Amino acid sequence: MELLITMKNNFLVVFLTLGFLANGQTEKVAQQTTNEKAPIAKEGITVKSCCVAAVPKRFASKSTVKNPEGMVWIPAGTFSMGGDNGQARQDELPKHEVKLNGFFMDVTEVTNAQFAKFAEATGYVTTAEKDIDWDELKKQLPSDTPKPDAETLKAASLVFVPTQGEVNLQDYSQWWQWTHNANWKHPKGKDSDIVGKENLPVVHISWDDANAYCKWAGKRLPTEAEWEYAARGGLDKNTYAWGNIKVDEGKIHCNYWQGSFPYKNEVTDGFFGAAPTKSFDPNGYGLYDMGGNVWEWCADLYNNTYYGEFENVKLSDNPIGPSASFDPDEPLVAKRVMRGGSFLCNESYCSGYRVSARMRSSADSSMEHLGFRCLQNK
Repeated sequence: MELLITMKNNFLVVFLTLGFLANGQTEKVAQQTTNEKAPIAKEGITVKSCCVAAVPKRFASKSTVKNPEGMVWIPAGTFSMGGDNGQARQDELPKHEVKLNGFFMDVTEVTNAQFAKFAEATGYVTTAEKDIDWDELKKQLPSDTPKPDAETLKAASLVFVPTQGEVNLQDYSQWWQWTHNANWKHPKGKDSDIVGKENLPVVHISWDDANAYCKWAGKRLPTEAEWEYAARGGLDKNTYAWGNIKVDEGKIHCNYWQGSFPYKNEVTDGFFGAAPTKSFDPNGYGLYDMGGNVWEWCADLYNNTYYGEFENVKLSDNPIGPSASFDPDEPLVAKRVMRGGSFLCNESYCSGYRVSARMRSSADSSMEHLGFRCLQNK
């Protein structure tokens, strides 16, 4: 969504607006029943072996890159990074030329099944499963912010709850609810689970969680430049991962909000919430869900004026992001970049599924529409 702030600050806004300081009332957790359609499974493209595989090396093909399981090779190249249409925001400009080395990227977002293997192997506990450390949280808040009660600081995450009708779209607390016991295993709270949803992208994942998984898997998060380059799929100056056809024209290109956000979802794409990976066509590089479904963490710090550094640079070589974070909306909070949009993005409010669209949040943020995918060097 366009106006997301950090998990901890979202939490603060929610408890302030819902009467925490007034009377300490406990907000009931609204439950949302998802309407998920089982998509037709799509077989991945496999490389068949043949008789030439054993010829002497001097006769071998020059194309010898072998993809790790579940990944695809993104060739080295240059591209024009930044906004391509009138929806581009200020932090997507100016466009600038970027040169990148080749890399492997996960074909899909990391799934519940994949993350479960990591958690079982390591005993890892995600940010959303831990109680909030007030001493750390208060560093991001004004000095006179009162300490919440112990109940409010218990483990929780942000869950989307549709409204009953039209609301002020500047007030995100209308549809985001700070929900105790919401985490990757319980996306909607304690009464939900991921049984039968092994192929859905794992969510309620913080930047710290994503990095822990990457380290275990021998991979890393993509830089923002690598992510956008891969999302463009080899196309030039395309607005979306599939080209320049608008998201609501022609066939359904990705998982996004159809209807009036945040109260009426027509579910034209078949999914109220997140969709199983590979539910929609891949882009030119064979990558799925580079637009819509869930936001994806990148390695870079976020700075709203970062692109301005390239205004007089002819070609940026493998950029890794700014040296310091700054978001004028929350100057005390260091933030990381998120890319790709989610099932909550809508043309009337948020067009985050554009390949150049940028979002940000603190490293300890976790939400129902936030996940990641990994990258690996050759």
